Amino acid sequence: MQQTMESRLNDIADRHREVEHLMSQPETASNPNAIRRLGREYSQLQHIVDLWNQIIRTQSDLEAAENIITEEKDPEVRQWANEEIQELQQRLEALSENIKLELLPKDETEHADAVIEIRAGAGGDEAGLFASEVFRMYQRYAENRKWKLKILSQNDTGVGGLKEVTFELQGERAYQRLHLESGVHRVQRVPATESQGRIHTSTTTVAVLPKAEELDIQINDNDLKIDVFHSGGAGGQNVNKVATAIRITHLPSGLVVQCQNERSQLQNKLQGMEILRSRLWDMELRKRNEAISANRKAQVGTGDRSEKIRTYNFPQSRITDHRIGYTSHQMQNVLSGELDEFIDALLQEEQARKLATANS
Repeated sequence: MQQTMESRLNDIADRHREVEHLMSQPETASNPNAIRRLGREYSQLQHIVDLWNQIIRTQSDLEAAENIITEEKDPEVRQWANEEIQELQQRLEALSENIKLELLPKDETEHADAVIEIRAGAGGDEAGLFASEVFRMYQRYAENRKWKLKILSQNDTGVGGLKEVTFELQGERAYQRLHLESGVHRVQRVPATESQGRIHTSTTTVAVLPKAEELDIQINDNDLKIDVFHSGGAGGQNVNKVATAIRITHLPSGLVVQCQNERSQLQNKLQGMEILRSRLWDMELRKRNEAISANRKAQVGTGDRSEKIRTYNFPQSRITDHRIGYTSHQMQNVLSGELDEFIDALLQEEQARKLATANS
């Protein structure tokens, strides 16, 4: 096993040098897609090379400390060397676990930005109100991580809630951090309109898609049917006078995207194409490896109350993720964007499963 790892690391070091050489070539400098693709690969390889160099240095320091124990007679020096050995062994173990994770097969989406779709599920107006709270939760999480948020499509309920919203999050490993948020989020609380104080249960569905770049998904114009119509909702007289809303139908897949947020057809079309490209990439990834990226309909389900990944119980200020049995009683903190405790726990469980599969 060790020889296999060293062999792989040698191959990675060779590829690291090759990519570094390719990035310095004039033909690469004139190709933005090549620069972006090679830069992303170089960053990944550099991290592994750095980890391997740290392991080599730590192993060397460990051997030196062990030699002191063998050769040194002074008790104080031997005691110091023993303490040093324990610390180095712990560091070596941590580095070894990190490099095992880095050597796992990488998803193409690891460094992708995220496109998130939130829709009100079962529960009427209360579901729409909860959908808006879930949106604000991710909005605040993005602010905490200094990610950039851009709304691509939004449809309000008219009573302060959301029927649906689609938005993009641009930031370091946005999709990788949030991809396990996909599913049905259930809320249990007393609605403001409930006069008898009864607890209601409502749901909101969340789908997290990897943002596709043009180099990931190429779309043939002949495969598109584009309809233009008048926007609905707020917007003043412009809504009634100018048809700016766009509906894009991808004929081969049957996917339909609708955008009406912007005041120009061009901007709505560009945002619609962005959503369509991400959905198509998600479909392609699922076809290639269903074990890694689940079927999108399976992700969000029907919105039925029985399908849930997480429950937000307001009376008890309790949030539970049912997939890993993780519970927090910091309801307001989580809704204020402090999601890392859930996200980190889910990612650790996912990494443990991947390592177990790789070692089996």
